[in-house]
Amino acid sequence: MNDTHVLEDAKQVLLNNWRDGYTIPSARLYPFQWNWDSGFIAIGYSYFDEQKAMNEISNMFKGQWQNGMLPHINFHQLNPNYFPGLDVWNTQNLAPNTVATSGITQPPVFGFALERMHAQMQNNLEWLPFLRDIFPKIVAFHRYLYTHRDPFNEGLVYIHHNWESGTDNSPLWDDAFEKIDVTNARDVSGLRRDNKNVDAAERPTNEHYKKYIFLVDLFSKHHYNDEQIFKHTPFAIQDVLFNSMLIKSNKSLIFIGELLGINTDEIALWNEKSINSINTKLWDETSGYYLAYDLKTEQQIACKVSSCFMPLFAGICSKAQAQILVNNLQQHFKKDDWQLCPSCAFTEPSFNPLKYWRGPVWINVNWMLYNGLLQYGFTELAAQIKTDSLALMSNYGCFEYFDPRPTALYETKKGIGADLFSWSAALYIDFQLNKTHF
Repeated sequence: MNDTHVLEDAKQVLLNNWRDGYTIPSARLYPFQWNWDSGFIAIGYSYFDEQKAMNEISNMFKGQWQNGMLPHINFHQLNPNYFPGLDVWNTQNLAPNTVATSGITQPPVFGFALERMHAQMQNNLEWLPFLRDIFPKIVAFHRYLYTHRDPFNEGLVYIHHNWESGTDNSPLWDDAFEKIDVTNARDVSGLRRDNKNVDAAERPTNEHYKKYIFLVDLFSKHHYNDEQIFKHTPFAIQDVLFNSMLIKSNKSLIFIGELLGINTDEIALWNEKSINSINTKLWDETSGYYLAYDLKTEQQIACKVSSCFMPLFAGICSKAQAQILVNNLQQHFKKDDWQLCPSCAFTEPSFNPLKYWRGPVWINVNWMLYNGLLQYGFTELAAQIKTDSLALMSNYGCFEYFDPRPTALYETKKGIGADLFSWSAALYIDFQLNKTHF
């Protein structure tokens, strides 16, 4: 299939997933509006439907809490075919009256999404008014993170649920979950829908899901009070991907603030502290990786996953660090004619090419890695990641994730998880139409 046809198919995926003001990730598996999905989706719309691009973001922020927290799901409509649904979260007294929400957040994507969209939309007469409206809401979200999720004032935000990372089932979280006692926790295996809508072998186990819901129940018990949650939760981790995306979005907010004539000194101070801390606390000189930090055990998590490379996207590594990261990528993630970039190093014992975030290729991570590598001049490796990403979607469709192994090794299919997946479609559009990096 030629590029033009695939491009039109990608646009159609977004349009088919549009639901009166917002876009669902995939009809078969994700029937609501997800936080970081919407940022990537809006980038895709900015090339062919600017009004939908702005509506996508505006409708996500309808779920923003009074304290600035931006939930990871907006339940614009109720749908019984998803678990955990609204009844599990118990956020009715905290969410806005206009839309029901979950009680946790996701990586801060909207700052850099707006900068990316600006290249396409700057001549739209509605664009600057839209920026003036949405800018303070994004700043309020970042302020929430620095106020409520940085208990030691380090400039490093922690997550208290693996779903907040976006990399839900990554082996990064295995040690933390191993320590969680769920003897008396409720069994939710019969309530799940995800492992019935797609192959259960590609999804998290029931034992892991039990722990996921144990944490949600803990948050609900403490009425989503972050101070109490931090005191009682067994899961509090400073994630590399989350903090890298925060830094990248801070940089973009500074760009946008200057464009609008708004003082951004507060954001600059946040970012200075964050960049310093991620390079001192999360960089591991011995392994040559940025590693997540477990605040409960007070140690780094020595697990090689694609998140370790996200400081390239944020532009916060030195040239020497960037070279070390690239060397590690080529040694532990690149193998023969496998497609880049697996979400877990193939040398890790937990690597699984079919399992959710434990080996498959994710297009959004590839997109960030591609842009990061270009910043540091690794054009050949960046080109391979772009080529692999486009080939996967051209040959197999806009799936949620993909088996990285060559055709001779993969078992039954290359595209895995949800099909007709919105952010894969959106970033296919950006890969094809945007000739720059940022």
